[in-house]
Amino acid sequence: MQHARPLPTYLVQRYHGWKATSYSENQAWYRRLADGGQHPRAMVISCCDSRVHVTSIFGADQGEFFIHRNIANLVPAYSPDGAQHGTSAAVEYAVTALKVAHVIVMGHSNCGGVQGCLDMCTGKAPELEEKSSFVGRWMDILRPGYERVKDIEDEVRQRHSLEKEAVVVSLENLMTFPFVAKAVEDGTLTLHGLWHEIGEGGVEQFSSSTSGFVPI
Repeated sequence: MQHARPLPTYLVQRYHGWKATSYSENQAWYRRLADGGQHPRAMVISCCDSRVHVTSIFGADQGEFFIHRNIANLVPAYSPDGAQHGTSAAVEYAVTALKVAHVIVMGHSNCGGVQGCLDMCTGKAPELEEKSSFVGRWMDILRPGYERVKDIEDEVRQRHSLEKEAVVVSLENLMTFPFVAKAVEDGTLTLHGLWHEIGEGGVEQFSSSTSGFVPI
């Protein structure tokens, strides 16, 4: 592969700093993780957005969370069509192999993917309608959520509502996976929906009793 290049210097320096401090002070823990395998209690499905730092928000250490990140923290519906499904594969591995006790879907404010879905659904981003658009086809997952918020006139409220719908749609789609539904019904797995307000540092969770989000 001729196009691969060495890491930027600042990343190399940061690595050496980590190796000399955090790793050096916790070598036994890292070796235990390496030899004993991973046993996370929860899977977190969050956005690729660089501003969303799940491990920092919950003070998690290595080995605690099985984390999968994608555009707009979406989970597609169960579709065993023989094609390649990264998110579905991560869910399958977490639930059937790692036996996680919790699957957490975490959305966030000012989500670019959700804004792209809004633009696409309102005709402002025709390029996302093209079959060749990976982002557009991925955001098709959120179209049912858009249908539920399309009549909200205030743009900010509409975007925030759709960001939360991304969480709800993903929770709904998770239950279309037979192994997820069975684990939930057996009481060995619980699903959770969160929305993170980046600027204020707030976190809200979905309440099934109110079908809305409430602060935690």
